[in-house]
Amino acid sequence: MARDVISTCPVCSSELSVTRLQCRGCGTSIEGDFSVGRFGRLSREQLALLESFLRARGNLKELERELKLSYPTVRARIDALVRALGLADGAFVEDGSDDGSGRAETTGLRRDVLERLARHEITADEAAALIRSRKE
Repeated sequence: MARDVISTCPVCSSELSVTRLQCRGCGTSIEGDFSVGRFGRLSREQLALLESFLRARGNLKELERELKLSYPTVRARIDALVRALGLADGAFVEDGSDDGSGRAETTGLRRDVLERLARHEITADEAAALIRSRKE
């Protein structure tokens, strides 16, 4: 029976990696160090919200009705989902390339710092200081 992959270590809360993939059809195996991807890092609640959002085709009023939540609550949860996916501030650059504005570098730094914070490697104060120091 196939189970969902967990993406966070149950011991230290660090991000887990996938090290072996196997084809159910022919048995071929591939070994390496693979990320679970941005969607694999979402909690079950975040995935359920994303599914509801897609079902509602992005219509927040429809999402309010489906989830039986107020607009501000729905909006806050969507904003948190956007942040969890690393898409906040509209500054996300998919390929990491720099368009000359420095946004890719800043966004990459912010994402790295927030991931370290999520893994409890640094405190919130340390994260804020790191982000501030790179902006100066």
